[in-house]
Amino acid sequence: MPVQVCSLILSEPQSIPGDGKYHILRFPFGSEESADDCNMHQMAQPDGYTISNWRTDDRSGLIWPACDGWGSLTGVIFWAAGDYTEIRDQFVRDPFNLSTGFNSTATEDHSPTTGGQYLHKSHELFVHPGTPIGLLVKHNASGPVDVTFAEFKLAIHT
Repeated sequence: MPVQVCSLILSEPQSIPGDGKYHILRFPFGSEESADDCNMHQMAQPDGYTISNWRTDDRSGLIWPACDGWGSLTGVIFWAAGDYTEIRDQFVRDPFNLSTGFNSTATEDHSPTTGGQYLHKSHELFVHPGTPIGLLVKHNASGPVDVTFAEFKLAIHT
């Protein structure tokens, strides 16, 4: 059974507003990616939209599945210290209502622990070309808090 993989890494801080809303994690393109041999994370997106700056365009957080199949999602999120009492994360099919409509899954909430907040999540679901997937986060701090490192991975089993 072939497996198609897209593995994204964010290795610089990304500020998440303290507005109580979910925000997609954005990821760089090209040589900064861990792996994208199947072209599931490209600046020129399958629906014709082109991203000019991954740091400011939320669509840089999308993985567009290359084929139908059983998708294994993995997320890693490192939060900087903040005055939050809760941090949340979720995987979302079509987070910007581009095709099939917003559909969140695997939503988790976390209370801070002593030390850093280093989170890992995984979930499995059916994926389809034309329905992008994103990793969204939020917190309840009084101001912005950085995600200092993140990974977002999709492995499709066909």
